[in-house]
Amino acid sequence: MARNKYPEETRNLIIETATRLFIEKGYEHTSIQEIINHLGGLSKGAIYHHFKSKEDIMIAVADRIYSGAEEKMQKIRDRKDLTGKEKLRLMFHESVYQSSQIEMFTAAPDMLKNPQLLVRYLAESIQDESVSYILPTIREGIEDGSIVTDYPKELSETLLLLGGIWLNPMVYHCTPEEAVRRMRFFQYTLKLWGVDVIEDGMVEQLEKYAEIYRQNRKLE
Repeated sequence: MARNKYPEETRNLIIETATRLFIEKGYEHTSIQEIINHLGGLSKGAIYHHFKSKEDIMIAVADRIYSGAEEKMQKIRDRKDLTGKEKLRLMFHESVYQSSQIEMFTAAPDMLKNPQLLVRYLAESIQDESVSYILPTIREGIEDGSIVTDYPKELSETLLLLGGIWLNPMVYHCTPEEAVRRMRFFQYTLKLWGVDVIEDGMVEQLEKYAEIYRQNRKLE
């Protein structure tokens, strides 16, 4: 009964334990039972009271890992000392270099095998991030002359589809070498579009993430 008095503490314990196990063993190699075994006596019912499935737990883990990212994007979007293109470049920089990416790629969830995760990821990337951060920044860039396009909405969605889906090894499996080629192509394409916001260092960083993911999923 004492455990039920503190549902939020129980939920946090489940998330913290799952986060540690996902990072140590990988999402695909961690079962619900293994999470239960590390909860200090909590029952399976305690988990299912808070989460319907392992995918639900992973969503909560991802929210925990990426906590603070939204606030960073808001601060960049609202800065008054940068052009729209400069803000966009900084948004991509912060997204690629945030330390939480290493934890996520180490946990190594396979989005294609977990449709609930993929749907949630697509919804947040395309619907939320595009509308809240990328699109307003592109429109600001059009106003200040740093970005030239007649298709701001389509550009914002394309940036997130390519950057968040095609370039993401968790969604679109690839070797580190393939990740580098994709990122180079993405960089080249954005320059053609007049939106040169990808730095050379980001290419190397994506290669690093792809290698972490490959090692944890034992990809050839």
